[in-house]
Amino acid sequence: MKLGKVVLALAIALALPTAWAADAPQAERDPLFKPIEAVAPKDPAKVELGKKLYFDPRLSKSGAISCNSCHNLSMGGTDNLTSSIGHKWQEGPINSPTVLNSSLNIAQFWDGRAKDLREQAGGPIANPMEMASTHEHAVAVVSSMPQYRDEFKAVFGKDTIDIGQITDAIAAFEETLVTPDSKFDQWLKGDDSALNEVEMKGYQLFKSSGCVACHNGVAIGGNSFQKMGVVEPYKTDNAAEGVAGLTKKDEDRFKFKVPTLRNVEMTYPYFHDGAAQTLEEAVTIMGKLQLGKSFTEEEVGQLVAFLKTLTGKQPEFAMPVLPPSTNDTPKPVPFDVVEVKASDATLVQPPKEEPKAEEQKTEPAK
Repeated sequence: MKLGKVVLALAIALALPTAWAADAPQAERDPLFKPIEAVAPKDPAKVELGKKLYFDPRLSKSGAISCNSCHNLSMGGTDNLTSSIGHKWQEGPINSPTVLNSSLNIAQFWDGRAKDLREQAGGPIANPMEMASTHEHAVAVVSSMPQYRDEFKAVFGKDTIDIGQITDAIAAFEETLVTPDSKFDQWLKGDDSALNEVEMKGYQLFKSSGCVACHNGVAIGGNSFQKMGVVEPYKTDNAAEGVAGLTKKDEDRFKFKVPTLRNVEMTYPYFHDGAAQTLEEAVTIMGKLQLGKSFTEEEVGQLVAFLKTLTGKQPEFAMPVLPPSTNDTPKPVPFDVVEVKASDATLVQPPKEEPKAEEQKTEPAK
């Protein structure tokens, strides 16, 4: 994004009114934003099946990693780590974005390589640094359990299971993970008392400073790709190149999907490399790099106060009871086991340490 576009967006934001009458039509409260609405599942059976698969670690090679491992629904849909921990404690290459409200994104992953949630759901299963399984293994695991087979038959009307059905069900569940009724949503719907004075000042500063050039819409982000470091270059040791990793074009380097700011107080640390540990730090860095602004401590506090009003009602549901494995269910392989013959057992025994010279004791003279 060129600096001129930021200036244009800033001019548009400044031209918009910052106060409305209490009886103003909901749609005109602020044309840059819309409140999140609760989702009514179109296919409850598919959603319930997807929920089980989302929490089922047996889709992974180790039998220990599920979708919820990196996108923990008790923690804002993230793992609150700089980068996620994958198979055999491998460190992930990038910060895990929240799964909450992810159905509102223009595409999935930081570089947008998956066009939708269905395509995204299949990625981690086969990624050797994440769940380290294969689509064939995941299908074999699910197909080995009569309860899963019955549920898939009821939902998809087929006697066989494939990876497309698995990702379709997971995506159906993820589409329900929206977070309505935040304080900001209440204000957007006409409740003037929803935001206090500091939060309102933060909201107005958010608009007048130009943050809305990238963070707008229902998800307040997630609907465009922008360069990280518009005014000043962003310095990081993280190897991720953003969209350039797909297009191989230099102009796309450090261009990432703009993250949603919904529930942002819960989705720390921030940025694709997880470098900013606090909201205050993230606001300060983004002000300098994206807007060329040095926010005062008071302004940072106001912006953070506003951002915290974007925390909505978190998903609530009964934890799924997963079908039990059968004798035919492929066994998990959490570690690479090397078999040792009984005759060679002495080879793996640690050598017996001799006591150090100063620790050796002598028998008393008789």
